[in-house]
Amino acid sequence: MNLEMFLLLLMVVSAFTGLFTEAVKKVLDECKVRYASNFLAGIVAAVLAVGVSAGYVIMTESHINAQLIVYLIALLLLSWLSAMVGYDKVIQAISQLRGHSTTN
Repeated sequence: MNLEMFLLLLMVVSAFTGLFTEAVKKVLDECKVRYASNFLAGIVAAVLAVGVSAGYVIMTESHINAQLIVYLIALLLLSWLSAMVGYDKVIQAISQLRGHSTTN
């Protein structure tokens, strides 16, 4: 895996995290299950990162080596981080539009 492929996979996970998170939230809301949106987004991002990583390894018939493991761990962590930061920034922007200040 090279840097360009890593960034492409990170973009794919980030794009689909929002969609899957909204779908899971709708299901949980219909089932009247309480959840923390930020935590849910992080879990969805991590699961998608693992799935995309597995798909990449299978489709490219990659051999597992130290470099690939580092890329896959980085994909997992950065996907989780982008889900957390993205969610917090959206909440902060909504609060600012409503006239409330946040201390982040």
